[in-house]
Amino acid sequence: MAKRKPAASKKRTGRGYLKWKDFFTSNATQYITGLIIFAFAIYAGISMISFFFTGAADQSKVEGLSLFHFGTVEGIENWTGKRGAILSNILMNEWFGVSTFFLLGFALFVAFRLMNIYHFSLLRCFIIQTILMVWTSVALTFLFGSFFKDSALFIGGKHGFIMSDVLKNNFGIPGTFLIILLIFLIIMTIINAQTIPFLNKFFRMKNNAKGKEEPKVRKNANEEYDEYEEDEEDEEDEEDEEDEEEKIVDKRKREMPLVRKNSKEEEERKKFVIIKPEDDWMDRGKEIEPKEKNGKENALTNGTVEGSPYDPTLELGHYVFPSLDLLKKYDSNDTQIDYDEQNENKNNIIKTLEHYRIQIKSIKATVGPTITLYEIIPEDGIRIAKIKNLEDDIAMSLKAMGIRIIAPMPGKGTIGIEVPNKDPKIVSMYSIIASKRYQESNYELPIALGKTITNEVFMVDLAKMPHLLMAGATGQGKSVGLNAAITSLLYKKHPAELKFVLIDPKMVEFSIYSIIEKHFLAKLPNEENPIITDFTKVIYTLNSLTKEMDDRYQLLKEAGSLRNVKEYNEKFINRHLNPLKGHRYLPYIVVIIDEFSDLIMTAGKEIELPIARIAQKARAVGIHMIIATQRPTTSIITGTIKANFPARVAFRVISMIDSRTILDAPGANQLIGRGDLLFSQGSDMTRVQCAFVDTPEVDKISRFIGEQQGYPTAFELPEYLGEEVEKPGAVDLSDKDPLFEEAARLIVIHQQGSTSLIQRKFEVGYNRAGRLMDQLEAAGIVGPGRGSKPREVYVVDEYHLEQTLNTLK
Repeated sequence: MAKRKPAASKKRTGRGYLKWKDFFTSNATQYITGLIIFAFAIYAGISMISFFFTGAADQSKVEGLSLFHFGTVEGIENWTGKRGAILSNILMNEWFGVSTFFLLGFALFVAFRLMNIYHFSLLRCFIIQTILMVWTSVALTFLFGSFFKDSALFIGGKHGFIMSDVLKNNFGIPGTFLIILLIFLIIMTIINAQTIPFLNKFFRMKNNAKGKEEPKVRKNANEEYDEYEEDEEDEEDEEDEEDEEEKIVDKRKREMPLVRKNSKEEEERKKFVIIKPEDDWMDRGKEIEPKEKNGKENALTNGTVEGSPYDPTLELGHYVFPSLDLLKKYDSNDTQIDYDEQNENKNNIIKTLEHYRIQIKSIKATVGPTITLYEIIPEDGIRIAKIKNLEDDIAMSLKAMGIRIIAPMPGKGTIGIEVPNKDPKIVSMYSIIASKRYQESNYELPIALGKTITNEVFMVDLAKMPHLLMAGATGQGKSVGLNAAITSLLYKKHPAELKFVLIDPKMVEFSIYSIIEKHFLAKLPNEENPIITDFTKVIYTLNSLTKEMDDRYQLLKEAGSLRNVKEYNEKFINRHLNPLKGHRYLPYIVVIIDEFSDLIMTAGKEIELPIARIAQKARAVGIHMIIATQRPTTSIITGTIKANFPARVAFRVISMIDSRTILDAPGANQLIGRGDLLFSQGSDMTRVQCAFVDTPEVDKISRFIGEQQGYPTAFELPEYLGEEVEKPGAVDLSDKDPLFEEAARLIVIHQQGSTSLIQRKFEVGYNRAGRLMDQLEAAGIVGPGRGSKPREVYVVDEYHLEQTLNTLK
């Protein structure tokens, strides 16, 4: 028994430690600490403000006293009493002077962080505030110290006074000024990305101002730019001006007309090249007879003249692309080859094949992040099918979770055996984005999925695919794959060039992207939530996209029967299309649908039909789709969907049937999961380890983009009002038939919308059965009548029927 007492004592000590740890790390303790720091910062701030008015009167009374002085001091005038007077004297005179307010600002940041009001990097905030405080202390003393010689206030405190004297003694006044200015520019360059462009513009303006006349303003029809025409020489006579004017007319395809201010140039206004809105935008170079004064002003205002190329990114010209430091760099990115494992697997493969009297000429291995590919060349006369049939035997000899035999390898005279590595590596999104292939790619819509078995970055161009079908069992990497696709697009495209339509029936997968609504997202007009979650709004959004598709085709037709959106945008950028005639820059639109199976089971044909239209036609006008589902069955991935989605990604699935449904071939059932996928486009099939991008990384990227200046609103799709279905007999669902729910279950179980079925099962007359069918149609359970054929049933199973019935209640 004596031996147990120390153990009990240690246990009590451990519990006591945990209690104290929980106390100090609890939200309540942190919040109270934040309140205390906040109150102290406010108190110190008031005492420092009071110091400006009462410091002279209090200085002799508090000079040399510490904050812990407990004696009586009479006649203190500071608003915060004796402690405030002592504190403000220490902060203002003994420390950093006026710049000590930066220290109080940092204290407020700490308080807000502890109170969980704002979230930011305290280290970054501390470094910036400290540098600014030190620099401001020295700069204020150097610039204004002479004005406070006889004052009770040291404008920069003792620190500023000492440092200013040191700099002046060593570098003189001009040198000290240059040092202070240089440090200021360095600080601004670090904390503000616009400093470098501003300095470049400043030096360029200074350089251009030498030896040149005051510029003359030029305007285009839309008053979009103010440009300047500068004379080559200072001394020009009227002939030189006329020659210069003729040169401008000859070069009108790259310059805009001048707006003349001199009365001497009135005669030359006939030579202006103007295009009226009602004239053909392509008819450049026509000389238009001058109208009266008002007419000429209107022509200059409403016409358009070809000038410098249009920049679609100009409105968000200061947009900064996400940086690599937002992504996590995993240590396991460096692939280290385990030669012992590789040789052991080689020997086991050879031994197993020899056991079945299969001789091979050679075997070589290619090591990937999660899979090693062993390529063998069998002896002459060996049938390939014989090796393929040994798949399970080879897997057992290798003690592998599952292997995949590719016989033969496409484009090679070998047979491939893919074996999972015992120590798989993580393929980080950082390694993909930082790769040379991604950085130098010129794809219109680059999607970087991950790395192949040969450790090469695997990229595809969504604009050429043109749509992508993604499927796999739950937890095999579909959500990570979607995030990888979105991330690779965000790192490459400007908000003016790309818009997303995100459809998320699960309501949690894409909510993290709502912060970039005013940069990259598109939605219906007057819609609050940028992420579409309600299936009714999904139907409206998809139909709105079909309307957008038709509108874009009309624009391509009016622009001269152009073939695709790339040609159209090039023509618009070169100012060959008139915005006054409805032409506009067309960004790519990528529609991403997660849990497609849930939408199909809920809305059926109402979802499938607009998707089929978009998949068939929208490629040429820059609208592309990515659809993901965890139920790769033929009822979800129908023939219509498969026919229009030639590019497919298959994560691990349970059965070979599911693999054939997605890829039209087996193989997805032999994957090992955790991002292991097969990419198929046409007859080619590639095994890829999907890049891993975690939720915190996606959150950092979204916040980085969302905190920048965005457009006033999200990109608005055309308004779609929907078509009201004519309800027979003005059906009122508030007065449902008592047999309504039973009839609904009957129809869903039999998947046959027949009035005669209701008559037979419930022994009711035709009129009542007809009313029940009308109510079922109004509730969205069955479709409209189709003559002698049974009605189409929209609800596929009882589970979704119960959801529909609960909604009606």
